[in-house]
Amino acid sequence: MSRTWQSAEESHRGNRRKRNEDAVLSRSDVRLWAVADGMGGHHAGDVASHAIATGLAELTLNGSLADGVDEVEDRLLEVNEGLCLHARVECQGATIGSTVVAMLTRDDVGAVLWAGDSRLYRLRGSTLEQITRDHNPVSDLLDVGGVSEADALSADTNIITRAVGCQPELYLDVAVFGVEADDTYLLCTDGLYRELDTCELVEELRGEDLEASVQGLLQKCLAGAARDNISLVIARPDAR
Repeated sequence: MSRTWQSAEESHRGNRRKRNEDAVLSRSDVRLWAVADGMGGHHAGDVASHAIATGLAELTLNGSLADGVDEVEDRLLEVNEGLCLHARVECQGATIGSTVVAMLTRDDVGAVLWAGDSRLYRLRGSTLEQITRDHNPVSDLLDVGGVSEADALSADTNIITRAVGCQPELYLDVAVFGVEADDTYLLCTDGLYRELDTCELVEELRGEDLEASVQGLLQKCLAGAARDNISLVIARPDAR
């Protein structure tokens, strides 16, 4: 028997940005959620993030998890191609890019696809785990043994090495994971996780009301510097 899910989402421009270049997608009906962060400083980052959300919103996703992963990947590749073409034709070659993290589930298995530094976290019991790994120079060095895990965890960089729309060839990472009944999943842009520590994330994610948890995390960010746009989706499987 397939699990049903509940979710809540929010996107805000933060305290310092003039506009919101993020986009979120929350489709509990087909068990697909995504967050996209239009790249700051690049032309029309909101065009890129909303192209991702719109493209994923059109998918039907009636098949297996493997089929769903293929559909999401194919659609993101199409969006990447379209953004590259738009940049060449309409924007004199300026970069129009966005990070993306997308999660989909079937029964007791989930999958995440991502490019950039938007993240997927899982709260299981009292342990918060980052399932994705940021695509940035430090993480790339970690993958080849150039830095230690401790150095990678302590590094703070806004530079990313992958994004939708920034290169003709888009390479997405994919991870598959098990889903348990008490799990809570958080998809978010760096505007959230750069402002809050792990304890603050866990405190809100433990709440029973997902909408209250979303608003609690947002208000914690806005009470601080909130230097960037803030976007998040919280998703949780219902008890069978």
